[in-house]
Amino acid sequence: MEDGQEVGLSLTIIRFQSAQLTLKDRPVRITLFSRRCNRRLGTRMWRRGANLEGATANFVETEQLVEYEGFTSSFIQVRGSIPLLWEQIVDLSYKPRLSIIEHEETPKVIQRHFYDLSQRYGDTIVIDLTDKRGDEGDLSNAFAAEMDRIPGVRYVHFDFHHVCRGGNFDNLQALYNQIEEVIQKQGYFLMNSKGEILFEQSGVVRSNCIDCLDRTNVTQSFLARKSLDSQLQRMGALLSSESISLSDNINDIFKRLWVEHGDELSLEYAGSYALKGDLVRYGRQTLPGLIKDGMSALSRYYLNNFHDGVRQDALDLISGYYTVSQGSSSPFHNGGFESASYLPVASAIIVGGITATTFTLSQVGRNAQHFISSIVCAGLTVGVIALVKANGKQFCSRPRLCGLI
Repeated sequence: MEDGQEVGLSLTIIRFQSAQLTLKDRPVRITLFSRRCNRRLGTRMWRRGANLEGATANFVETEQLVEYEGFTSSFIQVRGSIPLLWEQIVDLSYKPRLSIIEHEETPKVIQRHFYDLSQRYGDTIVIDLTDKRGDEGDLSNAFAAEMDRIPGVRYVHFDFHHVCRGGNFDNLQALYNQIEEVIQKQGYFLMNSKGEILFEQSGVVRSNCIDCLDRTNVTQSFLARKSLDSQLQRMGALLSSESISLSDNINDIFKRLWVEHGDELSLEYAGSYALKGDLVRYGRQTLPGLIKDGMSALSRYYLNNFHDGVRQDALDLISGYYTVSQGSSSPFHNGGFESASYLPVASAIIVGGITATTFTLSQVGRNAQHFISSIVCAGLTVGVIALVKANGKQFCSRPRLCGLI
């Protein structure tokens, strides 16, 4: 780390969820606090990875606070985008290509990020939940290669989609078995009714997938449940052989807290409810959950492609990342071709062309002229579709105020 390098995470509480429950006729309160880093605020597709200072997109500190019989205990986890320089520019496709930005500062970026974490939390263990195939695999491999150069930080890759395929949430136990010793060593904060600190958390688990939303939330809730069992056992609320999973009521309340927590963070970053909420709530995927996930996925697609550029500009403006200079020209009036304004027209032509093609084809048997009309309509439709696809990035909403990194 260079001398004089500014470090530290600026965190702001954005949400909290709290519930009081009864355990063996004694009240227990569980509260989840979410603190988002404001050094790289943004939307899902327009703020990916890290900036040159090492701050990452969607970096959130989550604290699980437990209060019982005068005892207060907390367990902290963090999540954040993969701390490399990378982008995923929307282009009307459902899953745009990931692209790693080649930059000479990349090694220093990741060093700065983990130096910040070590200064704030102590020892860090990294859980990378990304796939090992395709673009995600390339990004994951690049992340792993950089982590080999970071001393004192343990990196664990866990292919969530592969290991937990079929919605089998319990397979996360395989991940926990790998890191159980480290998590127990890091511990949690515990204070008694006299205000005496009995234990302090000495490190943190940093989890990430691509968005740091759905897979990350499922994984963090699993680790939080393990910690909650240990916290309640240490407070005397549970025996060493007991778990909150033995009580359906307590377990359901705990899961609901984490589902709401995941939804709030997802709404903030992606604009929709979190996916895979069923895995947290039920430990498996259900049909209503699949339908809800489908609706959320469609909502994300629409917002990411046609709305988030403006929202990113708003966040850059209100956060002070972009400052208005007196006398400078507005970035919103560049006099250029505004492709986005033609998207409704193109969409109408495509829908109309498909409708006309279908209608004229149904009339071919009655009049041969309809066959020629069908070819013309189909050709026009295909041409417009090809034009839109080839210029997908230009048809999407994009920010004007600040660059990607």
